[in-house]
Amino acid sequence: MSRLSLNTGLAQPRIAAARVGIGGPVGSGKTALVECLIPALAARGIDIAVITNDLVTAEDAERIRRSGLIDPARVSAVEAGACPHTVIREDPTLNIEAADELERRFPGVELILLESGGDNLASTFSRDLTDFWMFVIDVAGGDDIPRKRGPGVIRADLLVINKVDLAPYVGVDLERMHREALNVRGNRPVLLTTCRRGDGIESIVDLLERDVLFRT
Repeated sequence: MSRLSLNTGLAQPRIAAARVGIGGPVGSGKTALVECLIPALAARGIDIAVITNDLVTAEDAERIRRSGLIDPARVSAVEAGACPHTVIREDPTLNIEAADELERRFPGVELILLESGGDNLASTFSRDLTDFWMFVIDVAGGDDIPRKRGPGVIRADLLVINKVDLAPYVGVDLERMHREALNVRGNRPVLLTTCRRGDGIESIVDLLERDVLFRT
């Protein structure tokens, strides 16, 4: 999935950074997931950068910059100015330019995380923008989300069910929700997380190393 980027100033073509999208509804835990992935990826020696998308602010980018988890210069913000899916699907030019700029400034970057603004179950990423994308839902949104079969749930390379620790408190049958998610996705990957505690993060990093960076 990583692309060859031809650079006429180099004797050999450079491997471009893999671009991984993270989408999902408002409050599902996308930014929390990014904050968990940053140290987990760095611990495995993976050189990363981050792009966040918000409607008319850079709030998520500022949150990540202040976290101390990553060099603030490696975090870029895109303001959609419209429905969040517009700049990740219909016209991803702003995000493509932001990713290209990060690669120019940090030529060793291997993986760029692109967090979408909060959207609905129809949110998807353009393949012109990302090599791999995951969709985040959470148990507090209801265990009927997989049965609604939204494009984000169905088409994502990875579905993440977050906040699983809340299942007993919101009346969710987590085992059934997981089973139904696997069923509607044809048994493609579904992983369970509690980002607040870091549970399940290593399984996501394992998948990214294997299926995106092709490390064994």
